[in-house]
Amino acid sequence: MDALRLDGNAAAGILGEVFASEMTTAVGTCGSCGAVGAVGAVHVYVSAGVVLRCSSCESVLMRIVAAEARLWVDLTGLSSLELRR
Repeated sequence: MDALRLDGNAAAGILGEVFASEMTTAVGTCGSCGAVGAVGAVHVYVSAGVVLRCSSCESVLMRIVAAEARLWVDLTGLSSLELRR
């Protein structure tokens, strides 16, 4: 599974489609372990969708699936997400 793992910067393109700000510098808090860090430092797995996992505990933070003109976003693994204005 490590062969599929990238860092959070690999999700910059898809995150740019979802959010109107630079997401790799956004700070997220893991809802599972409470770790706080930049989205650019999380572990990203790319397959049928994009899965962002906590770099401390590997819990799923975010899931994004893109198909044609639609995006599905699941942020339930984050207890908070701080974006810069």
